[in-house]
Formats: sequence, structure tokens, C-alpha cells
Amino acid sequence: MAGVWGVHSDRPDLHVEENGVVAIGWGEVGDLRQIGPDREAIKAKIAYTYPDAKKGSIPVTAGILYRFAFEVEVGDLIIYPYKPDRTIHFGRVTGDYFFDETVGTENHPNRRSVQWFRLSVPRPTFSQGALSEISAWTTLFKVARHADEFESYLNGEPATPEPIATEVATDVVDETSHDEDALVASRVDEYTRDFVIKTLLNIGPYEFEGFVAGLLEAMGYRATVTQASGDGGVDVLASRDPLGLGPPVIKVQCKRTAGVIGAPDVQKLLGTLVGSQQGLFVTLGGYSPAAMQEARTKPDIKLINGDDLTDMVFEYYEKLEDRWKRVLPLRSVFAVEGGVA
Repeated sequence: MAGVWGVHSDRPDLHVEENGVVAIGWGEVGDLRQIGPDREAIKAKIAYTYPDAKKGSIPVTAGILYRFAFEVEVGDLIIYPYKPDRTIHFGRVTGDYFFDETVGTENHPNRRSVQWFRLSVPRPTFSQGALSEISAWTTLFKVARHADEFESYLNGEPATPEPIATEVATDVVDETSHDEDALVASRVDEYTRDFVIKTLLNIGPYEFEGFVAGLLEAMGYRATVTQASGDGGVDVLASRDPLGLGPPVIKVQCKRTAGVIGAPDVQKLLGTLVGSQQGLFVTLGGYSPAAMQEARTKPDIKLINGDDLTDMVFEYYEKLEDRWKRVLPLRSVFAVEGGVA
């Protein structure tokens, strides 16, 4: 059975999915084929290359490099949580390890060829347990507990619904981290974002429109949900005017989906705007490049994706009405900034 590996990258700008590879760092160590499948030799080279590295991090880094070069096999599944839009990419390893000298040591020259065949899968597609496992925050890690869930999804089998958890699991800690406090805070943040999106996906569409209106009111707007039908594609009307009469009137389109919104939907909202009216499109998922380009050329419309909406929830949560707090039971968590010396 093919192995299942998770990969995290702090360099999404490398566009590995476009280049047909998966890439990791520590390029200064050099071509691992010249060292060979010898953990002790890899440790020695890391210690020599990075003399200021903490002693405990050396065997962990060596383990990552060893597994990447000598344990990952052709045919293995790669799961890549893509941070810029909080989606997940899937690919299959198609070639042996190689060291790409042409990209420079700073651009993750340790590489494997990968066929990326499923991109930008919404995170809410998977159970919270599966999402927690691939949030391990180690550069390379074996996915074990929920490997079958990911493989089943890729084989077209329906997912098994999972109750929405309200407690944060913090059992997976990045073994390479020098700052465990900051890491746990990051895990809590990501888990909570998943919880917010999953919860809002599970309420009704009209209730979601009410939630968006409630969030706008918490931000200082007067907001009203339109009639459930015959609204012309506009779900909420908002204004800074307490009576809702003064300009600019903001027309809001709400899409309770984790999928990708295309340009036609954005154009439909634009078509409802008259005079000084402005448009706001809110979704729990994301937008296609064409939709984002459409919005960039139109100063009277703004697109809010799932991550943006979650940021707004965090910022204005205390001002939300109690009924929406019951839908999203959250509380503030304080963490040490910058770690403990």
C-alpha cells in the first residue's frame, strides 16, 4: 500500500504545484545522495553546516531529510496544506529524490517529482481529526490515523460526517519547533478557524445571511436581511446610516459554500449596483482568479473569503449578539508572544 505523507512549506512562492515537484529546505547541507542513507552521517553534516543549531533539533532535521530522500517512495501520496488560501493540494510522487542545484540553496533544492492531480480542495471536506493530523507543522510527516479518509475522498467515496468538536486537540506538536508555546498558539488558531467554517457550513443558508448581517452590525453598520426569495441576488442590505437610507448602500451577496466562486457570480452582484451603491460578496470558500481580477478592476465591490470572514469574527466577536455567540461558542485564549526564554 502506498504511503501517505504530509508536507508543510514556508515558501508557497516557489509554486511547486506548477513545477511538478515537492521541495523542502536545508539546501546548504547539499545533495543527500552524496551522503547516503545514513542518519548519523546526515546528523554530522547538519551539525557542521549549522554550528549554531540547537542540539535537539539536529536529529529531527536529519530524520526529515532522511525520510524525504530515502523513505518516500514513487507512488506515495503527498498532502500539502496550502496556507495562502487554506486549501489542500494532493499529488503522487513520480520520481526519486534529486538535488536541484539550479534553484539555489535558499529555494529548497531538495526535491521529488510529483504529479499534482487535485488542487485547492476545501479544508471542510475532511473531518476535524484528519485536519488536525495534517496540521502537525513538521516539514515532512507520515499521515497514519486518517490516511484512509484522504484516500477514500480521492477515490470518490463519500465522507462520513463527523460531529463538530469544540475542544482543541493539541497532541501533535512540531518536533522541530524551538518555540512550543508559539506552535501551540498556531495550532489553536488553525483549529478554531476550521471550527468556525465548519459550523457556518452546517447552518441554513438564510441563517447564514442573518449571521453575516449580525456581523456587519457588530462592525457598526445597520444591516437587514432581504426576503428569502426575489432578492435579485442580494441577501443583505447595509448602511452606515442608522435608518439605512443614506448612501452608500452596501448590497451583500452571501454564499454558504466552501467551494470556489467564479466571475459570473461576482458579475451578477455588480449588475445590481446603481449609482453610489457598493457590493460585498461573502463566502466560506474562495474565489477563482477570474473573479478576483473582476473585483480588482471594480473599486465598488469587495470580496470576502472564508479566512477573511473568520478574521472578522475574531475581531468583532465580543460585539456579536448572544444568539450568534451561541452558534459560535468561542473564547479568547492568551499565548506567550515570541516564546519563553
